[in-house]
Amino acid sequence: MEKRFKQRTKILDIAISFISVVLSVGSLVYGAFYYDLDDLSILIELSLNVLYILCLVLIGLYFYKIHITTHQFYYWCSICIGIAIFLRDILFPVEMDYSFHLVRITLATLMLLMLTYFYSRKEWRTYTKRNLWFILLVDVLIAAVYQTEVILYPSSELTDFYVTEIWIRPTITYCLVACYMSEPEDE
Repeated sequence: MEKRFKQRTKILDIAISFISVVLSVGSLVYGAFYYDLDDLSILIELSLNVLYILCLVLIGLYFYKIHITTHQFYYWCSICIGIAIFLRDILFPVEMDYSFHLVRITLATLMLLMLTYFYSRKEWRTYTKRNLWFILLVDVLIAAVYQTEVILYPSSELTDFYVTEIWIRPTITYCLVACYMSEPEDE
């Protein structure tokens, strides 16, 4: 199989992100059944895991140049990330302090608007690396809001479970940034 990226540093950057997401998703699948969540929570967690696994499959297909174009890769990964944001942060949010909730909803809405604006264009290459870094920054800020809530108000043994879930999406977003930043030089 032919790899899309040739430089070792770029391959290492994407591989580390990929491996960390694989380990995180594996621990989430285990945790969803181990912590004896109610039926709705398990359904939400498994739906999120399916979206994350789909992103992993897309990253693998893109990395090895298997039946996927660059535009399809970014489009479908952004759709999966957008659905995950909608499910986790807007539709079925984790209970948190009201001020944290408002910040999370605002950042999640901003993230969905950015994904829609940047990825729905016909000429998807017209946005810049700066825009992708901004998407990553907002995703990290959303994760930081969750992390701050968990640190300030630890609730139960599920805390470790949610801390793992918090950082999966920014890691996938970082992998998208790494792929995009490597793309112009390698093609």
